[in-house]
Amino acid sequence: MKKLSMEELERVSVEEFKEMEKSPIVIVLDNIRSLNNVGSAFRTGDAFGIEKIYLCGITGTPPHRDIQKTALGATESVEWEYSPETVQAIEKLKLEGYQICALEQVDRSVKLYDFSPQKGKKYALVFGNEVFGVEEDVLKACDTVLEIPQLGTKHSLNISVTLGISIWDLMVKLNQF
Repeated sequence: MKKLSMEELERVSVEEFKEMEKSPIVIVLDNIRSLNNVGSAFRTGDAFGIEKIYLCGITGTPPHRDIQKTALGATESVEWEYSPETVQAIEKLKLEGYQICALEQVDRSVKLYDFSPQKGKKYALVFGNEVFGVEEDVLKACDTVLEIPQLGTKHSLNISVTLGISIWDLMVKLNQF
């Protein structure tokens, strides 16, 4: 066994990424305060070939060195848009045919392992503030609330971990690999 070189990984260029068919997934960041988490969303979005990231409310936008530190250039490949209000972004996405799924802990959440995305549908995954989670008005605008079950003493995961788990899960279920 040997580690693959950059050439052996055969990664696409930024230009090729922009032209390729994307996963039927967008990310919506609802008032994310950490610029490192924003950068991580870009990097994860690039890794899974998502369509777009919506940066909402107080969420920082590129260019910023703290975003770039974790994005590692993904702000150049992944399309993004700023929206002052998360609900406005969600309403726009609904009109474009997206099913809106927040990642949060609520009384009627669907466990991620029980969620069955449908091939041919588009999904917007909403991730909330590191302290307060997804805003109440945003939750009400969502079609589904997904929850990643946890066994430990902490009640939440870092947004970058939640992003990776949930997008990977949808990609597998939608046979995107």
